[in-house]
Amino acid sequence: MKIITVHVLDDSLQVSYAPTGQPAAQRQFTIAYNSDQGIGENLENLRVKLVGLDVDAAVIDNALSYPFSDTVVGINHQRIDIGLAITNMLNIPVVSSQAITDQGLTAALKAKRDYLSWHLDYYGQYQGKRNYGQEAMLNVGNGFFGLRGAYTEAHADKDNYPGLYTAGLYDQLTTNINGRQVTNEDLVNLPNAQALTFGVDHQNPFQIKASDIQDIYRSLDLHTGALTTTMLVQLSTGHSLQIKTTKLANMKDWHRLSVQYSVTPLNFAGTLQIYSEIDGSVINANVDRYAAFDQRHIKVTGTGQQPDTVYLEGQTRTSKVNFILGSHLTGPGKALAAPVDTRPNAEQHIQQMRSVDVQPNQTYTFEKNVVLFTSRETTTDLMTAASDELQPTNFANSLASNTAYWQHRWQDADIQITGDITAQKLTRVNLYHLFISSQAIGSGKIDASVNARGLDGEAYRGHVFWDEMFDLPVFALHDPQLAKQLLMYRYRRLPAAKQNAHDAGYAGAMYPWQSGAKGDEQSQVVHLNPLTNTWDPDYSALQRHVSLAVAYNVIMYTHITGDQAFMADYGLEMLEEISQFWLSKTKLDDQTHRYTIDQVMGPDEFHENYPNADTPGLANNAYTNLMVTWLFNRLTALRQQLPKAKVQAVDRKTGFTQDVADKLTDVSHHLKLDISADGIIGQFEGYFKLPQLDFSKYQKKYGDISRMDRILKAEGKTPDAYQVAKQADALMAFYSLDATTVMGLLKQLGYELPQQALLKNLQFYLDRTTHGSTLSRIVYAVLTAMAGNMDQSWQLFSQALLSDYYDIQGGTTAEGIHLGVMGAVTLMSTRHYAGVDVLAPEITVTPHLPQQWQALRFNQLVRGIRYHFEIDHRQVKVTADHATTLTIGQHKVSLKPQQPATITY
Repeated sequence: MKIITVHVLDDSLQVSYAPTGQPAAQRQFTIAYNSDQGIGENLENLRVKLVGLDVDAAVIDNALSYPFSDTVVGINHQRIDIGLAITNMLNIPVVSSQAITDQGLTAALKAKRDYLSWHLDYYGQYQGKRNYGQEAMLNVGNGFFGLRGAYTEAHADKDNYPGLYTAGLYDQLTTNINGRQVTNEDLVNLPNAQALTFGVDHQNPFQIKASDIQDIYRSLDLHTGALTTTMLVQLSTGHSLQIKTTKLANMKDWHRLSVQYSVTPLNFAGTLQIYSEIDGSVINANVDRYAAFDQRHIKVTGTGQQPDTVYLEGQTRTSKVNFILGSHLTGPGKALAAPVDTRPNAEQHIQQMRSVDVQPNQTYTFEKNVVLFTSRETTTDLMTAASDELQPTNFANSLASNTAYWQHRWQDADIQITGDITAQKLTRVNLYHLFISSQAIGSGKIDASVNARGLDGEAYRGHVFWDEMFDLPVFALHDPQLAKQLLMYRYRRLPAAKQNAHDAGYAGAMYPWQSGAKGDEQSQVVHLNPLTNTWDPDYSALQRHVSLAVAYNVIMYTHITGDQAFMADYGLEMLEEISQFWLSKTKLDDQTHRYTIDQVMGPDEFHENYPNADTPGLANNAYTNLMVTWLFNRLTALRQQLPKAKVQAVDRKTGFTQDVADKLTDVSHHLKLDISADGIIGQFEGYFKLPQLDFSKYQKKYGDISRMDRILKAEGKTPDAYQVAKQADALMAFYSLDATTVMGLLKQLGYELPQQALLKNLQFYLDRTTHGSTLSRIVYAVLTAMAGNMDQSWQLFSQALLSDYYDIQGGTTAEGIHLGVMGAVTLMSTRHYAGVDVLAPEITVTPHLPQQWQALRFNQLVRGIRYHFEIDHRQVKVTADHATTLTIGQHKVSLKPQQPATITY
């Protein structure tokens, strides 16, 4: 084992390098700090010094003594968890010399490696969007509600945002913008029910203030979903305290939230007051660019108080959804009457207070247990439901419940990565967010689906997009009932989708680009360009391919789970209605006998229309037309496979006739694509007539050009006039399906592509893509892996994996994590790197593990058979709980129940 030992000084790092067991260091060097650089930039010099040396671990030999981390150091009157920083930079475990003394080197490193792979930690106090982003990453939730990882002592301001959201609860408000009445529907930010703080000797309650805080450490334990914040406070009065707060969203009894609040006076005796509150004065203020709109979605209709318990009742302003929050505060000392609230909106708050005599270095622990009910999922009296639920709720049973839930969930869904601490941790973080954003929906009692930003923020107004298609395969592989309920959200909005199509002059069902409460179109009609501070028209609702994503989810869910009853009872109806919508969108050119689909947008949102066109939208978007062809093929096959009586019953309901079936076949062989002479698939008809952009010129001028649309509009230009893309578009079908299937679709449409077509197309579009969406990198990571460029694939995959952790888009994580990329990254690791393709017609295993990974281990449930895979760079070991057959490399392998088979590839 090769180890670096780091000694931290105020002006430099002293580093020695040696394999364990060597009597002396092989290398010693000093890294002087550059005063013009931050600590992180200075640490980058460490990486440079270590180039060419294999390093397995690091030891900090003069770390400070803290209860929450053994690798905190002091540098020039600043403190940094240098262990976290080095781990993020070098992907190695870092321990203190004291940990080695206490445990021994091997045990200390093993313990730290295990800890790092199961915890998401942040050290220090941050401001603005950076702290907002960390709050989103540290969200606690259970699929019914999500609670941002804010400090309980904080209220919404420029640095803190303690948002609370419940799945599917939307409200619409109308605002006059530039003389136009604009209606927006938002996922509602509910009253701040976690508010909890302290006071000393009846002085003012403590508020988050940098000058009073010596240290803050936040740690999300992925074993239990518990978020623990440890804070060391030095008040201006000289009082020193340690505050330890742990929050849990109950995964089983999903109306419940528990907060454990432990206060330790460090240097004084006296009295301690605990102040608890439900703050109903909140608004939706998480997204700056929405500030011009009316964002006050709730009104408080009543408050109530009993011994140790308070309630706040309210209603959303337009959707008229009633809700209640109940809070029960317990702990040592006695309850006191809350101080008189002199704030102008006092009626929107309800407070509790406890007081206890305290001694130095004694810990006093309080509990705040909260319940939330709404009239959407609760048919009984809300006050009765809340009071009944509060009575048995406590922190201990929530912790026990969550420990059991996550133990079971990780046994089933965990992806174990050997050799990469960072990828291991962030893969588990992704899985954590996927399930805390959705789990309760699986109960069938909540009419909601996963939205693009989870229950972590207010971006995209909490709406449901096509991002579902990047998440649903993960749910289907580990929780089919949950996946089914997400699809039922779409099925229940089939009448709305049919009305959408009718209103636009089409047949069938046209699902909205942005879906919320009812399934009508909730896309914005204007969009604020932050570079110009002007409102531009927004045509994003023309992304009709969202209906193809719904159809894709229906088909893939049934393929993965084998749930033919769902297809017969619900899925076929959705597919027939969606297909009839697309048929009604086609226009036939009698001379060429080619069908055109126009007035659409593809996934690349930079192109909304043709320059100087009188109408918005584009014609013959390649992704759209290829997926329509695929849908028509699959629907034709499904109608042959399902029971005839079921098909006939659905046909009567949807008006699907033999003429419709015949037209499906005709269109699926004659849709038009724009393909160049050298085999490049045009993103849409006329794409090749557009000029290219000089990316290097814009990068020199602006640096970050990911949102090239905003840059061009600020210059008085339009992205519609250039070959520039926000994200993968023309090649998206290769991602959703596979190369063999897409090439077959092209051939069916009468287009023959030359050899190496994917590689040529991939390079063509990479040169024109700015990656303005987090989904762009992961899609291209898959495509480059398919083309055999593993180095580029790994680079893109790593960027996607780290995108929310490092907030690579410069502030968007502050508005909610990106759930679609989390699902896509998770699926890529098993489908493309491990090579287990469950979306193919039959399960195939063709591993392409990155060199950075030594092995992968994971389980998957496919058509009722549970598989366990162990895959390294030489072998695949697979076990199934039923007899089955699958293809591993070139081998057809027959499995017997619970008998592992090992294949060298």
